Amino acid sequence: MSQGRTPKHYHHGKSPAAWVSSAIAAIGFTLGSIAFLMGPNWSFFWVSMVIILVAPIVGGVMRKMGLGQA
Repeated sequence: MSQGRTPKHYHHGKSPAAWVSSAIAAIGFTLGSIAFLMGPNWSFFWVSMVIILVAPIVGGVMRKMGLGQA
């Protein structure tokens, strides 16, 4: 009988994938807010939107790697 590795069980989204993707999205929203307060600075704003769109991609990849809730 072989002993397989059982994945760690996370409850209610308290997984590394959820934390990292939430942090990336929060950084993007913060930068977007700063961009609007600076004029608005549209190039800085669109960079922040790209950062926000990267957040779920990073979270999905981390979940596939076993660091998220299934």
